Amino acid sequence: MSGQEGVGRRLFPDQLVISEPFVEDELSLPSILHLRRPATGGESQVLATQFRGELKKRLTPNLEGSVSGGLTLLNPDGKSSMAGVDNLELGLKYQFLRSPDREAVASAALEWEVGGTGRRATGAESFDTISPVILFGKGFGDLTDALAGLRPLAVSGLLGASIPTRSNTRTTTGNAVTIEQHPHMLKWGGVIEYSLPYLQSYVRDVGLPTPFDRMVLLAELDFQTAVDQDAAGKTRGTANLGFVWVGPGVQIAVEAVAPVNDRSGKNVGVRAFLRIGLDEVFGGRLGRPLFGGPD
Repeated sequence: MSGQEGVGRRLFPDQLVISEPFVEDELSLPSILHLRRPATGGESQVLATQFRGELKKRLTPNLEGSVSGGLTLLNPDGKSSMAGVDNLELGLKYQFLRSPDREAVASAALEWEVGGTGRRATGAESFDTISPVILFGKGFGDLTDALAGLRPLAVSGLLGASIPTRSNTRTTTGNAVTIEQHPHMLKWGGVIEYSLPYLQSYVRDVGLPTPFDRMVLLAELDFQTAVDQDAAGKTRGTANLGFVWVGPGVQIAVEAVAPVNDRSGKNVGVRAFLRIGLDEVFGGRLGRPLFGGPD
């Protein structure tokens, strides 16, 4: 794991759903999501598999730029399968807090989904979506000796918005007109993690064998709540339970994906990723900020 993710003695792993609160140089390839989407608008259920890649690069020691894209495969019930690219996504993240003593980190991020760059038939929207968010993380390594068993715990979270550049999409089929609304969304969620490496190194060596001695256990909650139009007040989201294995320069993660209500679906899916730290694997300029970093 990269020192870019370290805050004091705490090394925060990458997360599968909620964005990390730190900036880094990293390649994610692939990230995979496999689940059955619920039926909507008279359409049948769809078994969806999404493959994504993302490149993150520090522009300065505290500013990160990112670009990501993907491919979605759909297998609708009773219909032919189809494939299509997802919309391109661009991002900026500024880390404004890093407290080693408190194992605390926070950042502000802006994500831009570029509408019309993906295939509409597989779910890519034709309009842009802008998402400003605040991200934070806090380790519990500063707890007293009486609570030493809780020191491997850490929490992180996200609070932000998803702002579409179009309020609705009108579709005409013959004499029928369908209007799909695109409400503004409140994005919120949190992560609880328990670091087995932290337990082994800084609390008590319990003799965990390989590969468990490099695992961080994760529970992630990811929600979106509509704030306007007909969907105002309605929430959808997922509960995600799994782990991240942290190796030298590489992280591998797997989580189960469970819907939190009927609007979110009824079936459990799975997501996973392989992430490579550019600084540890490639070194050189790839592992340093483009501007303002060490020579």
